[in-house]
Amino acid sequence: MSIELCVLASGSAGNCTVVRTPAGVLLVDVGIGPRTAAQRMAGTGVCLADVRAICLTHLDRDHFNRNWLGTILSREIRVFCHFRRVDELVRLATLGADSSPEDAERLRALVTPFQHESFEPLDGLAVNPVLLVHDRLGSHGFVFDGFGCRIGYASDLGRIPETFEEDFEDLDLLAIESNYDRQMQLDSPRPWFLKRRIMGGWGHLSNEQALEAVRKVLRRSETRGLKLPSRIVLLHRSRECNCPELVRRLFTRDARIAPRLVLAEQFERSEWLRANGQAADTGMQLSLAFG
Repeated sequence: MSIELCVLASGSAGNCTVVRTPAGVLLVDVGIGPRTAAQRMAGTGVCLADVRAICLTHLDRDHFNRNWLGTILSREIRVFCHFRRVDELVRLATLGADSSPEDAERLRALVTPFQHESFEPLDGLAVNPVLLVHDRLGSHGFVFDGFGCRIGYASDLGRIPETFEEDFEDLDLLAIESNYDRQMQLDSPRPWFLKRRIMGGWGHLSNEQALEAVRKVLRRSETRGLKLPSRIVLLHRSRECNCPELVRRLFTRDARIAPRLVLAEQFERSEWLRANGQAADTGMQLSLAFG
């Protein structure tokens, strides 16, 4: 048995990742609309009708798209959201004249709040939330643990938590953001307040910071005699202030990372990635997104 991951979209225009398990399918974030998600799923062996749960890292527009409201309600999809963000989630999802107070109540009934403890969105799959520093209200990474596999997912980190390597140890697959190249960010025409927000420890990780975080996980695994992740997936790459060639050149200097590296894309899905490191047979071989 295994857990498989397919990144449908990753970046500031929307984030959405499919996690497939023997117990069913869930999504991490829904920052692209359901129609786009359905189009990206075509040919993967899963569809919207298979989605049983959604785990939200946070509620920025590129991680939660309110167009999902109708799909969530009609298919009764369970939504897992941090307890401090539930009211905001309901408010954002039901904005506009096309929503009713009844929609808000139906959505609230489908939301399961989490705090620090692990939760179980699918039978046999435990999810351990990891608090991350991102903007004013923070974000959450997740460790999916079940069916003999562990997958770590961390985007919009702000900065590397002190306990990062402990929280994300003994993984079969690690997905982590590598958002920007520092020099490209500094040289960009973006306003300074935005650069400061992104680079100031509350926004996103640079390529170098992401590499440091990955190396911390690898060092801990080696020191403790644990397995190394079979795939290292880099998420949320900036289209304005990063470059796939720069990312690849930096990360492949580490011989442990080079054969495991996958770059997630904004407008193309990844292949199915098994936690044991072998591509799943979906009847269609998808190309790795190396830019």
